Amino acid sequence: MRPLIGITCYVEEARFAVWDTTTALLPWDYVRQVDRAGGQPVILPPASDPGELVGRLDGLILAGGGDVDPDRYGASKHPKTAYIRDFRDDAEFSLVEAALATRLPVLGICRGLQVINVAFGGTLVQHLPDVTGTHRHSPAPGVYGRVPVRLEPPLARIYGTPEINPAHYHHQAIDKLAPGLTVTATADDGVIEAVMYDDTVWAVQWHPEVHGGAELFGAFVTRAGFRPAGRGR
Repeated sequence: MRPLIGITCYVEEARFAVWDTTTALLPWDYVRQVDRAGGQPVILPPASDPGELVGRLDGLILAGGGDVDPDRYGASKHPKTAYIRDFRDDAEFSLVEAALATRLPVLGICRGLQVINVAFGGTLVQHLPDVTGTHRHSPAPGVYGRVPVRLEPPLARIYGTPEINPAHYHHQAIDKLAPGLTVTATADDGVIEAVMYDDTVWAVQWHPEVHGGAELFGAFVTRAGFRPAGRGR
């Protein structure tokens, strides 16, 4: 049986075919990468108590999306902080808590890394240009930036190289690193770009589903397929 990989998703107004309605949606690249890596992707909308689902999953991906509510890390809202969805925050923080309790493998992507850092007790920079002086991590609406990233040994082994130049689209990032998390990648401007916890939780700030992420998705799906506490194992 393919490892069952849950992927969180957006809930937004969307237009498709003849419809214009509230929709649970996810960029197809996430599904494609999990499928190519040998996993069975399942989209997880933020409904009811998603934490109850972790016992049915082999792995969990926290997908990209809008900003985490800064109330969750004791900060006032920056003027550029946007697309806050409290119901999604509630669902994903519940999922992280349940995943940690069962040692479910987790991969956070972009917003997912930020959710993990806040869930562990860290804080966020709410608008990176205030710190870096540039918009290179998110150059324009709907345009990915390319910023070189230096990988530490865990990720360097997965990618087979100490440096990559992935697709970025984030205006927020880790400020105070949460206790228990280890930095596994850093951008050339010093921004923390990846973290891990106890080989169970991996998170990257860039978008591996868009470009050059086959190695990461492959390693994650393999890890999910062999976890000792996995479904039916």
